[in-house]
Amino acid sequence: MTDLTLYHNPCCSKSRGALELLESRGLQPTVVRYLETPPSIAELGELLGKIGIPARQLLRSGEEEYKTLNLADPALSEAQLIEAMAAHPRLIERPILVAGDRAVIGRPPEKVLELLP
Repeated sequence: MTDLTLYHNPCCSKSRGALELLESRGLQPTVVRYLETPPSIAELGELLGKIGIPARQLLRSGEEEYKTLNLADPALSEAQLIEAMAAHPRLIERPILVAGDRAVIGRPPEKVLELLP
């Protein structure tokens, strides 16, 4: 089986639910607490490619930083949105499960099961 990596926020119920689902199937993903160890700009670009979505779809629009940084502005480029997420990791939607060259946002948590064989 491909190595699994879970970008995880233990304070988030959806993130905890995704981890519990994986563990209940005997899987032990590498857990990245992305608020403590934020992904770089390059890593975020790679994650977006694996998920297959534009940066805007990875943004948490309910966070204070989203409003403060005016990230709703449609004129902002992909690079600007990725830079904002790298600088303010709370803006990153969670959890994200990576399996090889594919990834999925675990919302709802059961979405992580899509990557399992």
